[in-house]
Amino acid sequence: MNSVQTSFSSSYAQARQKFLLAADAAGLSVESHIHPLKGKDGEELAMDVVREGPADAKQLLVLSSACHGVEGYCGSGVQIHALHDTAWRQEAREKGVAVLYVHALNPYGFSHLRRVTQENVDLNRNFHDFSKPLPVNAAYQEVQPLLLPEIWPPDAANAQATGQFIAQRGMTAFQAAVTQGQHEFPAGLFFGGTAPTWSNQTIRQVLKQHGSRAQKLAWIDLHTGLGPSGVGERIFACANDNAALTRARAWWGHNVTSIYDGSSTSAFLTGLMWMSVHHECPQVEYTGIAMEYGTLPMEQVMHALRGEHWLHVHPYAESALKTQIKQDILRAFYTDTDAWREQIVSQAREALFQAASGLAS
Repeated sequence: MNSVQTSFSSSYAQARQKFLLAADAAGLSVESHIHPLKGKDGEELAMDVVREGPADAKQLLVLSSACHGVEGYCGSGVQIHALHDTAWRQEAREKGVAVLYVHALNPYGFSHLRRVTQENVDLNRNFHDFSKPLPVNAAYQEVQPLLLPEIWPPDAANAQATGQFIAQRGMTAFQAAVTQGQHEFPAGLFFGGTAPTWSNQTIRQVLKQHGSRAQKLAWIDLHTGLGPSGVGERIFACANDNAALTRARAWWGHNVTSIYDGSSTSAFLTGLMWMSVHHECPQVEYTGIAMEYGTLPMEQVMHALRGEHWLHVHPYAESALKTQIKQDILRAFYTDTDAWREQIVSQAREALFQAASGLAS
C-alpha cells in the first residue's frame, strides 16, 4: 500500500500525476474531462474520473475531491491512498459496490490556490434552477463592504468595524452571513453564480454516465476548513429527508450532523452540488455526506479567504503580499503535517468501509 505521506502532493500538477499513476497501478482506466483553461504553471487541467467495478453495478459509491479547489490538497491525498489500498478495493468488490473516484471537481481552483472556480463561483452554491429567482442573502449585503476593503491587510478602521459586527451578532451569525452563498456580488465571497459553471455541467455529465444503471448511490465529498484541526465532521449531504438521515446515521454513525437542525458547524446553504444526483440519476436511493476536516480556527480561515478574494480584485498587488496571501489560503485549507494527514486518511478510510457496508445492506 502507498504510504499516507506519499499520497499527498505539493501542487495540483503533482496530485494529478500521482492520481493517474495510482489508477494505472490499479489497472484502471481514466476518463479525463479537459478544462478549457490552463493551470498556474501552464499545465493541463482536468476533472479526472476513475471507475472500479462493473458498468451495471447496482450500488455505486462516489468519492470526490476539490469541489472547493484548494481543498483538493486534502481530498486528492485520500483518493490516491484509496486507489493503492488493496484491502479497501477488495472490500468494495466483495460487497458488490462500484467506486467512482472523481479527482479535482474544480481543477482551476486547485491549481491556482483558489477555493472558487475560474468564474469566481463557489461550486457548492451553484446548483440552482437559474430560470427561477435566486435566493437573496440580505445579511451578506450588510457585510460585503467589510469583507473586501480597499487595502490589505485591513486597516484598523476595518478591523474595528468587522470586530464590532462579530461582537454584536456573534461569530456564528458572521459565518452564516458570509458563507451561506450570494448571487448579487460577482467579485464577492461565496458567489453562487448566475449560470451553471463548467464544473457543474461536467459533474452532471459524469453522474449521468456512471449513475444511470445504479439503484443505490452514496457520495462522500471531501472538504476542509471547518471545525477542530484534523477532525472529520460527517455532514449530512442530502435533502431534508428523515429516511435519508436515518440511513446516513445508520451507516456513518449517530454523530452525522445536519445543516437542517443546526447540529453542523456549517451554516444552512443552498445550491448544493449533491442536488444534481436527483436530476441526473432520479432512479437511485441516494445517501451522502461531506467529510469536513478542520484546519485552523474560523477567524483565521475567514481572514485567509477574504485576503484571497481581495487579491482576485487587486491582481497587481506587490509580489511579497501575493505570496503571503497564497500561503495563508493554503494553510487555511491544508495542514502540512504528518499527524494531520494520518488523521485525514484513517477517518476517510473508515467512512469508505462504512459506505460499502451501507450500500450492500
